[in-house]
Amino acid sequence: MVSARRSFQGSLPIAAMPRLCEVLADDAGLATYELDFGRDEYGTAYVDVRVQAPLWLVCQRTLEPFVMPVTVDSRLGLIRSEREESALPAGCEPLLVAEDDKLNPIDVIEDELLLALPLVPVNPDSELPEEVTRPPAEEVPAQERSDNPFAVLRELKKN
Repeated sequence: MVSARRSFQGSLPIAAMPRLCEVLADDAGLATYELDFGRDEYGTAYVDVRVQAPLWLVCQRTLEPFVMPVTVDSRLGLIRSEREESALPAGCEPLLVAEDDKLNPIDVIEDELLLALPLVPVNPDSELPEEVTRPPAEEVPAQERSDNPFAVLRELKKN
């Protein structure tokens, strides 16, 4: 693929990516992708990964599901051992390739989508619940509270 500078494009059901589905609210939708293989000016083998997918996440502010459009555009340097990682040019993330030089494109796409997910998903259109935004009720002074646990102590102190 690298020597031939092959390119692939298409769409993939989000449901076909089981690790990604574990963190989603719903597995509906399609991920459109482009994979471009090649070598850079230093001879480093790479794959450019571009993916767009509407992912269903659970908003951590409202706990309601929402669709977050995710876009990935990254260059992955293809390496065979971790020692080769330091030789990768800046802006090129390492991708460890098996000894048989085979690469599963679905796994690459799924990994990149997982890395693009926010740690705490929040729907930008959501509002805080009313109980959080409501101003606190006026504090009643301790002497006026009928259920003050220290009322007995106050009476003892007066005697």
